[in-house]
Amino acid sequence: MVEVRYLGHSALLISDGTTRIVVDPFLTGNPKAALSADQVEADLIVLTHAHGDHYGDSVAISQRTGAPILSNYEIVSYAEKHGGKGVGMNLGGTYRFKGGWLKWFPAQHSSSFPDGTYGGVAQGFVLELGGKRIYNAGDTALFSDMALVAPYSVDLAILPIGDHFTMGPDDALQALELTRAKQVLPVHYNTFPPIAQDGAAFVQRAGLLGVGGKALQPGEHITLS
Repeated sequence: MVEVRYLGHSALLISDGTTRIVVDPFLTGNPKAALSADQVEADLIVLTHAHGDHYGDSVAISQRTGAPILSNYEIVSYAEKHGGKGVGMNLGGTYRFKGGWLKWFPAQHSSSFPDGTYGGVAQGFVLELGGKRIYNAGDTALFSDMALVAPYSVDLAILPIGDHFTMGPDDALQALELTRAKQVLPVHYNTFPPIAQDGAAFVQRAGLLGVGGKALQPGEHITLS
């Protein structure tokens, strides 16, 4: 059994009861945050790219919990200069840990830190944990190579639907067709006015494609069993 808890914007806490994985922990300054950074416990911190609304509180959580930051080489190098610790990787690489693995996939998006420092390439990933497979697209536009995820038999796709900075609902529906995911969780919407969307309406449209899922409010979770 795997629990996916939505912390607001694109921040997530994924756990199988043993391993706790925090994804893109933008909590401080996030008007939709379900937790403060000092309330988050983690064994691994995963960052899809360097933008402030994803990099967020990663270093503070790493320092407090001892959890390593897993991301591309540029992001981890930057985080280590600012007091974090991590494992720098790149596209196509697989990180194995007790109980699962994480493999990096491309995303079509920019990546830089708030101070302008280059943040490497943006990424998505497939995570296997607790016998379930989750695809997190990260911030991205729709692109045809999302079909490369399909052979992994994804139980849940986590997709941005906000439009403006990422793909919107129409493109996210096409992404579902490419990935052939069984369920969907929409993220990266309604945090700020430019990315206002109706998450429930998107999930309803996904249902017409035979894809289950739920639009979570910050703090809510879904269980994969």
